[in-house]
Amino acid sequence: MSALHTPLAGMRVLEFGHIAAVPFCGMLLADLGADVVKVEPPLGDGLRSWPPIVEAADGDRYSLNFAALNRGKRSIVADLKNADDLTRTRRLCAVADVVIENYRPGVLDRLGVGFEEVAKLQNEIVYCSISGYGQRGRYARRGAFDVVIQGMSGLMSVTGEEDGPPAKCGVPVGDFTAALYAAYTILAARGVAQREHRAIHLDCPMLDCLLGISGLQTSEYWGTGIAPKRLGSAHPRNAPYQIYDASDGPFVVAAGNDALWEQVCEATGGSELLDDPRFATLAERAKNQKALTAILQDIFQKRSVAQWIEVLEERGVPCGPVNTFADILGDASLVASGLIQELAVPVAGKTKTVSYPVQLNATRIRVGQPPPRLGEHTNEVLAEWTSTPTSATAAGGA
Repeated sequence: MSALHTPLAGMRVLEFGHIAAVPFCGMLLADLGADVVKVEPPLGDGLRSWPPIVEAADGDRYSLNFAALNRGKRSIVADLKNADDLTRTRRLCAVADVVIENYRPGVLDRLGVGFEEVAKLQNEIVYCSISGYGQRGRYARRGAFDVVIQGMSGLMSVTGEEDGPPAKCGVPVGDFTAALYAAYTILAARGVAQREHRAIHLDCPMLDCLLGISGLQTSEYWGTGIAPKRLGSAHPRNAPYQIYDASDGPFVVAAGNDALWEQVCEATGGSELLDDPRFATLAERAKNQKALTAILQDIFQKRSVAQWIEVLEERGVPCGPVNTFADILGDASLVASGLIQELAVPVAGKTKTVSYPVQLNATRIRVGQPPPRLGEHTNEVLAEWTSTPTSATAAGGA
């Protein structure tokens, strides 16, 4: 892989991560060429036990969920309550460029590898802590999983059907949004740390990050004094802009301006709708979208999804199917783009993975080394980073 496609080559990252947020952040950095070393307790990251699990004839097991968030990393085992393991881990901290962690606030401080201690060892460290509610404040010590933060943030209050209960997003957006904010800010802070020769602690709360991506909802509340509500797949300010049922299944139409609305009317044969004052402007269509939905739904159910998509696409109206993951991962165009690549996984052998999504000069970043076995690189990393290899601990070591 060329230097262009390994922009973070030479960056050393220590990951004290478990389950989702920090592991995903670490994988993003590894995809871009950083040397990410995952520091795991003797029993490993809890994600290693999540199904689907592949098992070999000899009983060797490996989690494909773990593989999905940990490719390109190396793993060492360290019991931070053990004095020798802690000493070795601190030596790694002293030569790292970045530390990322998502333990409860205060845990790594008590164990001797919190920000204040690491900053004494490496005065240019960028130390990023992802947590539910941040390192300080009323909620800091609370435990938090993605679903809790989705509820706390207000996201659930605008997710689901209008007459139904709040719903969580099917993808853990609290975890992954925080990871994206963290990776972005780590790269911004790294240059500052190097130029100014000072350690930087990044406090990245999942709650704050979900509010950070909720700008349309927060501005609606502050502008009207009314909290946004659930609308199903509909939009508070655009119509038609939602899911409709064709004769053989659901599909999405997003006609977000007057010109597109005219094209929808032509496609559906509903030219009289153009003269209806309830639908004359985007604002009026949004205001009267229940009535509009009822009219369009009667029309859309007369033809198939494929037929409507063909007709609407001819007129430039954004539209598409409501895919399952089986549908989209088998989409010929997506496969041809190179986004889906092969990944070697212990026990499982070759499997597939979604590679780094951003292309550099129209070139895909290739998936690198496989996700690690627990403690696979303990001696290797100690030798490379500190020149002090040690015998493997009980749970790991190559």
